[in-house]
Amino acid sequence: MLPAGNDLPHTRTRPTHWFVTAAALALVTGGAALIEPAGATAPAAAPAPEPAAEEAEEAEGTVEEPAAPAPAPDPEAADYPVDCGPLAVIVTDQAEVDVQADGRPETVAVVRCDAGSGSPPNGVYLLTAPAETGAPPTVAGTLVDPTERMTVERLEVRGSDIAVRLLGYSSSDVPSCCPDLRRDLTWTWRDGRLEPHAAPVAPDSV
Repeated sequence: MLPAGNDLPHTRTRPTHWFVTAAALALVTGGAALIEPAGATAPAAAPAPEPAAEEAEEAEGTVEEPAAPAPAPDPEAADYPVDCGPLAVIVTDQAEVDVQADGRPETVAVVRCDAGSGSPPNGVYLLTAPAETGAPPTVAGTLVDPTERMTVERLEVRGSDIAVRLLGYSSSDVPSCCPDLRRDLTWTWRDGRLEPHAAPVAPDSV
């Protein structure tokens, strides 16, 4: 997993650095946290004794109700690796997704510092259910690091894929209020990790 971004001011970056780093960050998303360790298997259970005839008849007439689906992690309860100083971290968008199609949904959360004014950058994180009951959700991966000055214009889930539209700046001279570049990024679960697919950088018409 990438180290958490701790510096949120608008740092000066090279014109192409913004989108190049976006793709690089995505490549090392902590997907390993979503799967079992290699070789992990459940212990073999001893064969159960056959039920008596009367018990078998009762069992035939019993219909078990399906278990309720597991809820997706609550993004408001997560502890994000974002340093906002005295300001709060707020969730600006969220989406439920089952990236592994295993019936255990994850949550994608878009967050930023509650600056009240200006255009604080967004961070995008993948959350999984905690191992312990009552614990906050686990931040399993960083999709977009807020230190890269990116703003998330749109978050979508397409099946098990995660898609965002990012807005950014062609140079440090562009005002933070008015990003002039955009790029669409999609992450797909493959071979135990989230793989990014980036569309070409385009001028932003907003």
